[in-house]
Amino acid sequence: MTDDVVGKAAPRTALITGAAGFIGYYLCRRLLDDGFRVIGLDSLNDYYEVALKERRLAMLSQNEHFRFIKGKLEDPERLMTLFSEEKPDIVVNLAAQAGVRYSIDNPRAYVEANLIGVFELLEAARAYPPQHMLMASTSSVYGANTEMPYAETHKVDTQMSFYAATKKANEAMAHSYAHLYDLPITMFRFFTVYGPWGRPDMALFKFTKNILAGKPIDVYNHGDMKRDFTYVEDLVQGIRLLIDSAPVRPESAEDIAQHDSLSPVAPWRAVNIGNSDSVQLMDFVRAIESATGQKAEINMMPMQPGDVPATWADASLLQDLTGYRPTTSVKEGVAKFVEWYRDYYQV
Repeated sequence: MTDDVVGKAAPRTALITGAAGFIGYYLCRRLLDDGFRVIGLDSLNDYYEVALKERRLAMLSQNEHFRFIKGKLEDPERLMTLFSEEKPDIVVNLAAQAGVRYSIDNPRAYVEANLIGVFELLEAARAYPPQHMLMASTSSVYGANTEMPYAETHKVDTQMSFYAATKKANEAMAHSYAHLYDLPITMFRFFTVYGPWGRPDMALFKFTKNILAGKPIDVYNHGDMKRDFTYVEDLVQGIRLLIDSAPVRPESAEDIAQHDSLSPVAPWRAVNIGNSDSVQLMDFVRAIESATGQKAEINMMPMQPGDVPATWADASLLQDLTGYRPTTSVKEGVAKFVEWYRDYYQV
């Protein structure tokens, strides 16, 4: 046996839930590139086209260090067996029923995936504690808050959709487990993530599809909307760096003051991952027009229930913790998406 083999540390094992999803795919790919062994869990539900999820999985499965398990978080026996067998060092929970608007029509799906599922995941982590658990939250938890940019220290008590309410509940559930069982947990709040391989229910996907097909697009609140659009690889870079920045239970007031989103009683914190730039929706549409080379036909619509007029991230805590801040411009990110869309759908 060579010295290289003797001295080489075993790769860390990361469990990524929602691995076949948009963000899950990119995070799995990044961790595999960084030498992790990755276990991907996904139910492959039909909220949007399953073929897109299967294609992402097919690419991940080309790496011998990737293992895929089909299943739901709501299945406690499968989850406990998985934790018992694999004992993951890192757990990143991206599995969720997504979508603000769908939560109005089918709230039960959010109870099952986002509340019961997260409870089962926390129970498995309690039984087999990872070194660090990271859980996806959302900018939607800021709800009716009009103080901009959103900071992690702002109150998050006025959610505007049931989806957002379940994510706020996830933060509270995770905090209690972090406190009671000394589980290091980071909640990352992300802001309107977009990019190649994105979800078909998101605005960029729908706008690009219709513009290329010569069909009108629906623009809500008569275009008077702002979003902190975050390119998917920027988000994943933030998550990757946070993996190695696990919170610890504070021992003094100075510990808490240093990072204001750190709990005073638990190894728990919330961190925004956003571009720190609130972009007008119509500027976003113009970026798509520029990338496609086609003019959009626009249907101006009223505000949809559950939506908010603006989001804007204060990402200074992310930078304090990791030295990183997302930088991809909307023009650059949209162009990459349109290039992917044309290639994938042969448009």
